[in-house]
Amino acid sequence: MTTRPEMYRFHNGEKAVLPFETGEYQSRITELRERMDATGASAAVFTSMHNIAYYSGFLYCAFGRPYGLVVTDQDCVIISAGIDAGQPWRRSFCDNITYTDWQRDNFWRAVASVTGTGQVIGYEGDHLTLMQRDKLEDFLQPLTMVDLFETTMRQRMHKSEAEIALIRQGAQVADIGGHAIRDAIRAGVREIDVAMAGRDAMEAEIARRFPDAEYRDTWVWFQSGLNTDGAHNPVTGRMLKRGDILSLNAFPMISGYYTALERTMFVQEVDAASLEYWQANIAAHEYGMSLLQPGARCSEITHKINTFLQDRDLLQYRTFGYGHSFGVLSHYYGREAGLELREDIDTVLEPGMVISMEPMLTIPQGAPGAGGYREHDILVMTDDGNDNITGYPYGPDFNVVG
Repeated sequence: MTTRPEMYRFHNGEKAVLPFETGEYQSRITELRERMDATGASAAVFTSMHNIAYYSGFLYCAFGRPYGLVVTDQDCVIISAGIDAGQPWRRSFCDNITYTDWQRDNFWRAVASVTGTGQVIGYEGDHLTLMQRDKLEDFLQPLTMVDLFETTMRQRMHKSEAEIALIRQGAQVADIGGHAIRDAIRAGVREIDVAMAGRDAMEAEIARRFPDAEYRDTWVWFQSGLNTDGAHNPVTGRMLKRGDILSLNAFPMISGYYTALERTMFVQEVDAASLEYWQANIAAHEYGMSLLQPGARCSEITHKINTFLQDRDLLQYRTFGYGHSFGVLSHYYGREAGLELREDIDTVLEPGMVISMEPMLTIPQGAPGAGGYREHDILVMTDDGNDNITGYPYGPDFNVVG
């Protein structure tokens, strides 16, 4: 009977061009090892898409299978499923072990082949499931475990020059998507048709700018009428009509890096009540951007914008926080939750952070001016202020269209 391996190395083909130079990833791993030393972790076992992509360059597609990245003082190894063959090795800067599915839990056997047993194991408390944690303990028999969620998030919050350059390009691609969406808007067109126009324009531009990349996950949420009440409402087949409030949401994805453009719009005309809410939200947006300064605390910024809206009797229409960090994240993975403009986040803004300003007011159906109003710009924190890298205009002068 043929003995089937639990794992093997399948370094098929040549290493691909990654979003960043090898030195960028090596610098991230060097800082990670320093952070591991500070916690006492002798090995880190990452299981999330965002940390694996951040530290290795490889963005996995789970499809029900576990994936990992193991980092020790000497090794940096992706643990991937056989279904992906050599792609994880090609799309990463580091080593790769492929586990087989001939028997259950070969993933953890592959992890243990790098970590050994009886070590202090770092893990991600915001991602590792209870089931997988139990398996980690069974197979790795750790001396103890330490949660690396917080420290890795803090590392990702501070962007390198190379990351900021990529994010700038993403913002420019979002602007291109926004203009394609604007051009597609007219009464009688479905939301889905407008959304596809924006998505196609962004994907074509990403492919033009990044000819060696993988292309996936770019999307548009284009909402109209009642569908604008939530920021994350999906696209429908609703047909646009004159006077509709619209919400443009363009999201280019470049090698796991997310950027966004979000704008309030109207089809052909805007009524007086809607215009009043729209202009009020724009005022909050501009005020909020002026508050994004190094040394400012996220919670303090939030309270100031709250007061701004309260003074205008609008705070009750606020639906969520006023902004969040950017980097390796998406609508289904990743989040630098420590850098959000909310009452319960006390992070101090520092140069090199990237954050959005995106106030939103939702007026309920049946009231004058009903709908969701949201503007969204991306700002890079500098030594003496911020740099707004979003170029698409906001406001009624440009966004009453069709």
